[in-house]
Amino acid sequence: MTQLSGPPPARSAAFPIAAELRDVSRVHGSGSAMVRALDGVSLAFPAGSWTAVMGPSGSGKSTLLHCAAGLERVTGGQVFLAGQEITGAPDAVLTRLRRKKIGFVFQSFNLMGSLTAEQNVALPLKLAGVRVPRGDVRAVLEAVGLGDRLRHRPRELSGGQQQRVAIARAMVTRPAVLFADEPTGALDSASARTVLSLLRRMVDEEGQAIAMVTHDPAAAARADTVVFLSDGRLVDRLDRPTAAQVAERLARLEAAPC
Repeated sequence: MTQLSGPPPARSAAFPIAAELRDVSRVHGSGSAMVRALDGVSLAFPAGSWTAVMGPSGSGKSTLLHCAAGLERVTGGQVFLAGQEITGAPDAVLTRLRRKKIGFVFQSFNLMGSLTAEQNVALPLKLAGVRVPRGDVRAVLEAVGLGDRLRHRPRELSGGQQQRVAIARAMVTRPAVLFADEPTGALDSASARTVLSLLRRMVDEEGQAIAMVTHDPAAAARADTVVFLSDGRLVDRLDRPTAAQVAERLARLEAAPC
């Protein structure tokens, strides 16, 4: 994978833990309508590592990602991003931190159809009033294998290529952590393998921290660690698992009585 231009990112040395949840709870509603989406979750996302988050529907996977990214306020516990506690940070502070320290990739690519790949990568930062040199935008597109697609619009790209544009957009600021919510859910198997290989190289070669929610055991098996949620609690963990091991643990959780 092409290295990004400029000095190497300092995140691995300065912030060995890119993001962390400490005894985090997240409650929705109250009284008989109360739902405990997260219940005392503690989880760290180290730099240079890939963590996959799995669990049955409604187990709290997306809530975990949203709380770690400062998109949802926690009811209890602490949240840290790149060494800074963000638990009670004002919205303006959170917005600035997310622009600089966090990248997001989702199942839907969320690209602007009228813009080129190059313009799509730069657009969110332009809207935020942040100037990104064109060379940096081109470098990150080259890093995801799209250096020859700079001027192509989404309709001229395959699904896998569009997701790689979305990854480039997430990576252009060199975030401390990349949050991915079902990043291969809308892709065919060949495109999914390409995107997963790209994420793997970002971890191994760039020292990126990745936290990924997925329902796919094959995708989860590309991660260093797979953690399993059930009813808002961390209930299991696998390190360097196979897809078969992940599928077996997930099936066991889904079959467990409520």
